[in-house]
Amino acid sequence: MSAIPFEVDLRVRPEVTAFFDEPTNTVSYVVKDPASNTCAVIDSVMDIDYAAGRIAYKSADAIIAFVQKHNLKVEWLIETHVHADHLSGAPYIQGKLGGKIGIGENIKIVQQTFGKIFNEGTEFQRDGSQFDRLFADGDTYQIGSMTAFAMHTPGHTPACMTHVIGDAAFVGDTLFMPDSGSARADFPGGDARTLYRSIKRVLSLPGEMRLFMCHDYGPNGRNIRWETTVNEQRAHNIHVRDGMSEDAFVAIREARDKTLSMPKLIIPSLQVNMKAGQLPTPDDSGKRFLKVPINGL
Repeated sequence: MSAIPFEVDLRVRPEVTAFFDEPTNTVSYVVKDPASNTCAVIDSVMDIDYAAGRIAYKSADAIIAFVQKHNLKVEWLIETHVHADHLSGAPYIQGKLGGKIGIGENIKIVQQTFGKIFNEGTEFQRDGSQFDRLFADGDTYQIGSMTAFAMHTPGHTPACMTHVIGDAAFVGDTLFMPDSGSARADFPGGDARTLYRSIKRVLSLPGEMRLFMCHDYGPNGRNIRWETTVNEQRAHNIHVRDGMSEDAFVAIREARDKTLSMPKLIIPSLQVNMKAGQLPTPDDSGKRFLKVPINGL
C-alpha cells in the first residue's frame, strides 16, 4: 500500500458524539460538520436477542433521537467493515433519516467468501450493489463542508477502511485503545502481516490526529474509552508501539488469535451485514430465517 493518498487538514475539527452499546461493546458515532447541520453516522448497531430470535432498535433509536433533537441532516451511514460482532442499524436509520450507506469496495471479497459459507445461492448479488457507495483507497466524499477520505486498512478483514475527517480518524477494528492493542486477524481474508502494515499506515497520520475506536472492553477494569491519538498509540500501544517490528507483531497477534473464541453474534452478523444490514427475505408466511452452517466457519 502507498503512503497516505490525501492531505490532512487538522484545522477542520468535526463534532463527534459517541454512543456505546454495552451488549456488544461497540461504539457508534455521529460526526457533525461544525459549519452546518450535516452529519454522518458511523458503525451503527441493530439489537438482537439471539436466543429469542428477536430484533430491536434501541441503539439505533438513540442515534435517531439525537439527530432529530439537534435538527441534523444525515448524509452518510458509514460501515468501516463487515462487522462480525454486531448487526448494522444502517438501513433502519436510513429509513427514518435518509443518507447513503457506504463501505469499502472489497465488500465483494467478503460477499464471495461468506456467500459460499452461508449457501446464499445465485440470487445473492456479490457485487456490493446492496450498498449505495463502495469506497476505494483515497476516495473522498462530503459531509456538509467537510471532505472525508477513505483509506484502505485491511488485515482484520479485506474490506476494512479507516475514514479520515478533518482531525479525526475512525479506524473500525484496525486498532483498539493502546492497552488493548489490535483486532484479531484470523477471520477468512484476515492476515496479521497485512494488519500490521495497515496500522502503521494509520499511525503515519499526524501525531495530534484524534483516533476513534469501534470497540472497547475496559481491560483490567478501567472505564470504557474510545478516543485516543496517533501519538498515544505510537508511544503506548501494546502491539504496535514504535519499535515493535512486523515479525514481533505477527507472532503476538497469531498467538493471541489462537486463544480466541468466535464472537457470539458472528453467524447473524455476517449474514446481515454483508447485505448492508438487510434482514433475510421473509418466506411465504412472513417469517425470516438465518442459517447456521455446520462446521462451516
